[in-house]
Amino acid sequence: MTDDERRRAREILDLQEGRWSVPLLDDAGIATLLRASWRIALIGASTNPARPSHDVLVSLVRRGWDVVPVTPTAEEVAGIRAYPTLADAVAATGPVDIVDVFRRPEEAPPHAREAVDAGARCLWLQLGVVSWEAAQIAHDGGLAVVMDRCTLIEDGRVFGPGEPRGRGTA
Repeated sequence: MTDDERRRAREILDLQEGRWSVPLLDDAGIATLLRASWRIALIGASTNPARPSHDVLVSLVRRGWDVVPVTPTAEEVAGIRAYPTLADAVAATGPVDIVDVFRRPEEAPPHAREAVDAGARCLWLQLGVVSWEAAQIAHDGGLAVVMDRCTLIEDGRVFGPGEPRGRGTA
């Protein structure tokens, strides 16, 4: 096992065992955040329908979210204009509430800085993404932090599996 693998395993265990270096939103906090939010910037959006980031983006839009794809590799994702950086997305489309990160943990800290600079309310690291460094950056910048959870799963938990929430473009 490499040093990087050991560090990552330690970070995941710290999360699972509640040894948090920054506060994370719990179920109630996530519910409150989702009820008060409207726009999500999805960093790491993929044009490949087999990728989880693509499925989550499409599903969130169907459920009524205004989702802005952020990826330097495509001009459009699922028929929605994509932007190479979060700053570009915010400049073109306006502020976002949640910055949802579908990137490897070691790539998360720069996105946390972008989220702080963009004035987002929350840095959300997707399932399998655990980065205490990114969490600390976001927390220090005044953002709420969610880590190792899926926005789509939490949307279903908070709003139920039925009809879309009635907001957004879907």
